[in-house]
Amino acid sequence: MTEFTPYTSLAGGVLIGLAASLLLIGYGRVAGVSGIAGNLLLGKHGDRAWRGAFLLGLLLAGALVAWLMPEAVGTSPRSLASIAAAGLLVGVGTRLGSGCTSGHGVCGLTRLSPRSLVATLAFMLSGVVTVTLLRWLGGGA
Repeated sequence: MTEFTPYTSLAGGVLIGLAASLLLIGYGRVAGVSGIAGNLLLGKHGDRAWRGAFLLGLLLAGALVAWLMPEAVGTSPRSLASIAAAGLLVGVGTRLGSGCTSGHGVCGLTRLSPRSLVATLAFMLSGVVTVTLLRWLGGGA
């Protein structure tokens, strides 16, 4: 993942924006994945169908890309246990931050939410600091 691919990146961004816009226009809901997943089991009964469909669509799209273009997905040098632990930590972080990058960065910023601006700046700053520290300590990245 060291090469920049502007056309596929642009296409992915357009698809994310289109999906977020359709969900907001069609259902009046923000496409924040952590909120959608977090309220799948705990939310109102009538809300569960669209949440499940949205998450299933994400999983099926990923599986389809992995099946049709396995070179685009690649392999991970990490174990399944470490990936699962990282996923759980991300989940905890999204609950602490009251949302995830998709909710704040994609949807919140387009609605000019000050809270989302602060959250997105915090996400980005944390990423920059983490990569800088890893490179400085000789961990690669």
